[in-house]
Amino acid sequence: MNGAVDAAVNGDPRVDTGIDGEERLRRWRLVLGGGPADGTGRVLTGRDAAMDRTLEALYGSGPRAGGGTPARGGPRSAGLGGSAPQVARWLGDIRGYFPSSVVQVMQRDAIDRLGLSALLLEPEMLEAVEADVHLVGTLLSLSKAMPETTKETARAVVRKVVEDLEKRLASRTRATLTGALDRSARVNRPRHRDIDWDRTIRANLRHYLPEHGTVVPERLIGHGRAAQAVKKDVVLCIDQSGSMAASVVHASVFGAVLASMRSIDTKLVVFDTAVVDLTEQLDDPVDVLFGIQLGGGTDINRALAYCQSLITRPADTVVVLISDLYEGGIRDEMLKRVAAMKASGVQFVALLALSDEGAPSYDREHAAALAALGAPAFACTPDVFPEIMAAAIERRPLPVPQE
Repeated sequence: MNGAVDAAVNGDPRVDTGIDGEERLRRWRLVLGGGPADGTGRVLTGRDAAMDRTLEALYGSGPRAGGGTPARGGPRSAGLGGSAPQVARWLGDIRGYFPSSVVQVMQRDAIDRLGLSALLLEPEMLEAVEADVHLVGTLLSLSKAMPETTKETARAVVRKVVEDLEKRLASRTRATLTGALDRSARVNRPRHRDIDWDRTIRANLRHYLPEHGTVVPERLIGHGRAAQAVKKDVVLCIDQSGSMAASVVHASVFGAVLASMRSIDTKLVVFDTAVVDLTEQLDDPVDVLFGIQLGGGTDINRALAYCQSLITRPADTVVVLISDLYEGGIRDEMLKRVAAMKASGVQFVALLALSDEGAPSYDREHAAALAALGAPAFACTPDVFPEIMAAAIERRPLPVPQE
């Protein structure tokens, strides 16, 4: 039974949530797909029948010998055909019947199960889709094959997703990192209004005078004022292999946000077996994304060698490698480069993924080798990324998410 079908009918029909028997049969019928073997005896009409047809087009098995409604789960035949207008109509139908989260699942299933990638090159289909990060990844992988008539529509789809991500992530990222930058510029002779009282009290607890009920601070700790804050350098090094599509999208958005902060000098480098510096496009993450070619091999060592060449102030530099660590280059040289960067004072962060998808497939041996160098490799959601960067800027232990 397909999980998307279960979700599409608004919940698991096996769980008793107080619904009556008729409603339970309706849900079972939508999940099972009909036919003599479904055991429900339920005939769908109206909106339910139309909803069932959209599910059948994607998850059905085609007409049975002898007629009857096809049941899901058997051998599949493509129910959407090869026509972009037909697929566009189907996309419009599912958007009318199901919530956005389910529509996105069904779109991905249609692309994977029915081989519809080529149809995404058609403008009328792109105009009908529910845009999300996964669709952007698919469009980027097809960008080199897109006809000119489709490129502007594709850019509009990508821009919508990027703008939605920026609205979700930008304000919190700027606020979190601005605080981290201020704290990293702490001074020991602060003006009264710049004293960090919490840190000052904790640093002077040994000078507590119980008879007076107070702490006599011998050392004041304060935040540096904005003009005194030390500028930080951030190098984002992004693996553009096909499996990293969602991470590439999020990293491009974060790169643009970081580049908008005057106290951070941001560089953005993408790589497969070659290395491309996209720093000049950072003001527009859509340009960054269309400058990326998803797929190909991986040479992390070569990418890190280029990143090393960008480092001029190691103690004020954070290098973020976003990769599943499947290295096609020279493994030992890659690890030596990481060790050399850390020894010089660089804060090195290795992210196996920057997405909402959870733990990815990754090279565990290389992850363990990085951890042994003091650079733990872990997956990170976009919501956690600002905290990771703040910790790196302040040179404190990274808040590694628990698996």
